[in-house]
Amino acid sequence: MQINGLIYSLPKEIKILIGVFIIVLSIGFFSGLLFVGETSSANPNGIEEQYLGNEHDEDAEVMKFKKSEQEMLSLVHSHVLSMSIIFFILALIVSITNIKKQLKTFLMVEPLVSVILTFGGLYFLWTGLIWMKYIVMFSGTLMTLSFILSVVIILKQLLQKRL
Repeated sequence: MQINGLIYSLPKEIKILIGVFIIVLSIGFFSGLLFVGETSSANPNGIEEQYLGNEHDEDAEVMKFKKSEQEMLSLVHSHVLSMSIIFFILALIVSITNIKKQLKTFLMVEPLVSVILTFGGLYFLWTGLIWMKYIVMFSGTLMTLSFILSVVIILKQLLQKRL
């Protein structure tokens, strides 16, 4: 079965459904990134402070305490489950686009790997592996870039006629 480029031949109502889904998904994804920016300053030290606390810093503007094990397990559990579903659905849509096979494979698999590295990394950071904050930052950035590129490709091809 040939699915490469199938996006061009989908009925108009399915293209509209996919387009609206991608827009709504993007709103949710980027509002989550805004939250990350507000809570961790989107840098490695901010990430460390968000999960390990800053009670040792007397000059801190906002006092933060180390997350409990229950909070960490809840965060990891909910994010891994929800984001794996999000990226699986996005990968299914990417699979019917018309792009190079290597790029398509990367965009389909990378975000799922980054979900494990990002949220597993947060858990390991919480357990004391401080250097994991760099893995979390890198994998989170790569996940976001993959998401953006996938969304742009999908929306562009939804709007194009078959080449």
